[in-house]
Amino acid sequence: MPTYAEKITYFENSLNKTEGNYYDDFRGNIILFFEEFNSQNERLQFLNSLDSFTEIDKWIEKLASRIILKLDEESEQINDFIYDFIENG
Repeated sequence: MPTYAEKITYFENSLNKTEGNYYDDFRGNIILFFEEFNSQNERLQFLNSLDSFTEIDKWIEKLASRIILKLDEESEQINDFIYDFIENG
């Protein structure tokens, strides 16, 4: 199982990859939400519940799908949406 620091690094690197699709438009917003990718950032604590890099990839894919399918940019802010996803899945 990766360490917490390894998970943070992997998560940041995964968010910085571009896929050439619609989700790329939201990656910058997600990076801005987390601000800093270090162990002192409490917003990254959810990574402790993920046991592998594969689970981190699945989490990112699930967030991307939810943003694309459910985010109503006219009535909610993306930061609120991401926060709610972290808290409630």
